[in-house]
Amino acid sequence: MSRDYGQYCGLARSLDVVGDRWNLLIVRQLLLGPARYGELREGLSGIATNLLTDRLRGLETDGVIERRLSDDSSAITYALTEWGAQLREPINALVRWSTPLMIRGPQGDDFRSEWLLVALPALFEGRAPTNQSATIGIVVEGGMVQLRATQSGIDIAKPDGRGLDAVLVGDAPAVLGLAAGVLSLNDVAALIDIDGDESAVRTVFEAPHRGADEKPSP
Repeated sequence: MSRDYGQYCGLARSLDVVGDRWNLLIVRQLLLGPARYGELREGLSGIATNLLTDRLRGLETDGVIERRLSDDSSAITYALTEWGAQLREPINALVRWSTPLMIRGPQGDDFRSEWLLVALPALFEGRAPTNQSATIGIVVEGGMVQLRATQSGIDIAKPDGRGLDAVLVGDAPAVLGLAAGVLSLNDVAALIDIDGDESAVRTVFEAPHRGADEKPSP
């Protein structure tokens, strides 16, 4: 059976490449950085070994991913090509589109705090505080993500050791709802715990969307 749609349409051609089950989730994992085969298996709970091998082979053939030596040259890792990395934009759009589904909660689904490193940049895109800065930690199921608010936007990364103005501990639906702007801190007050400066948390989560013609201050 042919794996393509046979349609000269940009959407159809894109789905020919990334529309197979698990393909975009492989890309999600590689948006976090290059990964070894075993690390991909760990981040893709439920995928069969032979299916992962097949999907990696197909994505490599299509030019979405490539194999590289690890930094210490001890193993092969998989990484997005420059073209493959451009999938961040449509993935960000899908993350934002999923907000009504996500705030319902996991309903027994697997969750890994590292996935916040993909979801939160999408949800905070285009938002920046006004003349305020803050650095906070977000802890969900024991994993921490660092959010830093500057005049140019909200930077999301793994903790880098800098001092934190506050740490918010909560569950994934509450954090995602806050980031998407569909929940307020008052709405989730009973579901979260804030250690430190609450105003720093508000600086991050209440950052407004910047207008299309508005530029960050120098």
